Amino acid sequence: MTTEKDKPEHGVLPPRKRGFVARFRANFLTGLVVVTPVALTIWLIWTLTGWIDSWVLPLVPYKFRPEQYIGIDLRGVGVIIFLIFTGVVGWVAKGLLGRSLIAWGERIVDRMPIVRSIYNGVKQVAETVFSQTEAKFEQACLIEYPRTGIWAIGFVSTAAKGEVLQKLPGDEIMTVFLPTTPNPTSGFLLFLPKRDVTFLDMSVEDAAKLVISAGLVYPTPKSNGQPTTIATE
Repeated sequence: MTTEKDKPEHGVLPPRKRGFVARFRANFLTGLVVVTPVALTIWLIWTLTGWIDSWVLPLVPYKFRPEQYIGIDLRGVGVIIFLIFTGVVGWVAKGLLGRSLIAWGERIVDRMPIVRSIYNGVKQVAETVFSQTEAKFEQACLIEYPRTGIWAIGFVSTAAKGEVLQKLPGDEIMTVFLPTTPNPTSGFLLFLPKRDVTFLDMSVEDAAKLVISAGLVYPTPKSNGQPTTIATE
């Protein structure tokens, strides 16, 4: 016999309890989201460390290898040797003797046609990637592209300068890089009036994730210092 308390309000049935399989599936997916990035990160570090060891350790005399004394082949010894060696080379290269040796070596390389092209190309890439650490995008933004009413995410490089600023009309022109999806390393360099640029509060890293994921990964706002939780429903 049902009473008035047992009847659903407004004809809405009470939610059914989720079964064991459904709860286990939700918990498994939540655990997968947590475990996968950690496992992939550990695997990448382990693989990269082994790859560096395989290149460095054969160049080290056997009597200087630690496994000869401790009896264990430690992974990562080659990485430590590589870091120390590279640091010493950089310290020497900053001195007068090092700069003279580098200039002398580059003059020799410039006389070799094929080697010269390879060396200059690798050197340019290395200087771009490792030397210009201060060069980075200032802020993420939205611009109307490829036509009015359609918006795309861009990255503000800096305010336009020099001849570009002189030749373009307007008071302030922004240099904006418009990346492609899902490969943000290619894109378009645009010069836009500042009034046509809508600046975003999200970081450049979060905007890059949004571009790479083709809109699947949106930045989660964090407020009041509360940790971000993973939804399981």
